[in-house]
Amino acid sequence: MPAYKYTLKSGKTMWYANFYYEDWTGTNQHKCKRGFTREKDAKEWERTFLDKYSKTPDIRFDSLFEKYMEYCKVVKKLSGTTIDRKNNQFSTHILPFFGKRKTNEIEAIDVGNWQADVKLKGYEEFPTIGYKETYLKSLNAELSAIFNFAVKFYKLPQNPCIPAGSMGKSKADAMQIWTLDQYNQFISFENKDYGKLAFDLFFWCGIREGELLGLSPSRVTDHNLHIEDNFQQTSEGDVMNLPKNKKKRDVSVPDFLYKRLVAYIDGLYGIEPNDRIFFFKRSFLQKEIKRVAAKAGMDPIRVHDLRHSHVSLLIEMGYNIFMIADRIGDTIQVTMDTYAHLYPDKGTVIATGLHNVGIDGLSANKTTEEQLLGLLKEIQETLPAYNNFVGNEIIVWNPATREKEVINDEQFKERIAGADNENDAIHGMMHDGFYEFSHSCIFCFADKGMPAKYL
Repeated sequence: MPAYKYTLKSGKTMWYANFYYEDWTGTNQHKCKRGFTREKDAKEWERTFLDKYSKTPDIRFDSLFEKYMEYCKVVKKLSGTTIDRKNNQFSTHILPFFGKRKTNEIEAIDVGNWQADVKLKGYEEFPTIGYKETYLKSLNAELSAIFNFAVKFYKLPQNPCIPAGSMGKSKADAMQIWTLDQYNQFISFENKDYGKLAFDLFFWCGIREGELLGLSPSRVTDHNLHIEDNFQQTSEGDVMNLPKNKKKRDVSVPDFLYKRLVAYIDGLYGIEPNDRIFFFKRSFLQKEIKRVAAKAGMDPIRVHDLRHSHVSLLIEMGYNIFMIADRIGDTIQVTMDTYAHLYPDKGTVIATGLHNVGIDGLSANKTTEEQLLGLLKEIQETLPAYNNFVGNEIIVWNPATREKEVINDEQFKERIAGADNENDAIHGMMHDGFYEFSHSCIFCFADKGMPAKYL
């Protein structure tokens, strides 16, 4: 990759890049760029330009990142907030460490060194606790995702994050919630009407921050919040997206709160049906919950924890998981995974129920929840025989090298995290018992066996 110099009429020496390359169509092209004051700058410009057309894993990591983000925006159509989060995490924690390296020269030991470096920075920023385990997990998933992208599109032989192993945890160790008494103590110190109304909607309705900030008069009718919008702040401006999981729903509002909400909307001067009824943004909510908690003499929780507090209250009141999942807009599985530990004495309840069945047999007088469970079982029996990840060993097979590895379900999820075909891999495994993740990576359940065509 030579650079060439030339002399201006003034006698000043300048540099230019001059080279041939093959574009995406396979056509040879010529490129010449002048005006560089240093030979180094001319060479760097040529390298960056050629990386745009690279099809091999020796692409520099920062150029790979640009192609990866373009892919996330254009092909995967990720939301503006997700793009902003990725940009922030890469620019802060990943690019400074790997940016100038060739992608295929990054090995597992480099990933291990990066993990140690990130943890050290966490303790530099937060001396006593470091970064949260969930944040470390998220960073590791981002790094693994871009290497999966390189494996799929740039013929990188292997994702170096796999042998390096992961860091952090998928879920926080403990869920912070306020009981009804604690919340009443907190809210009694809120002296801003709009702040009190917002926090009450979180606690008594369980909606998300973006859903509250996206509310308009047209979405508040008949004692219901019609959750169809999710307000987000991005680097390109404020946007209104669909709710999380693209799941619209109606959330009923207690009468005492609905009357206050309607009175608040009626008091907004000149508001149109589709205007936002809360004019503040997330930063206000985060600062306000800390301010009010301090006045109340309480340890603050996150705004999102008011949603958890709402679910906790519903569980304490005896509502089943199906009703709760529908109200908060999550799947039954996610709701159960997140909140099952809050159900009191569940072990004793199950044992008592099994004892009664063993003595008296099944009763014809089934509860609503029992009828729903029965219906779900009937539906499931009409579908293909799905496999179960939990407790099953999974084989990872490379047809080219004929290398075999056995992993568990958690390791499987880590390896596919962030990949474009992540959901296809899960559904393929569940339905067929195997999935061709890439040309060098085939997954299958150990008890089902590898299909003959890959052997």
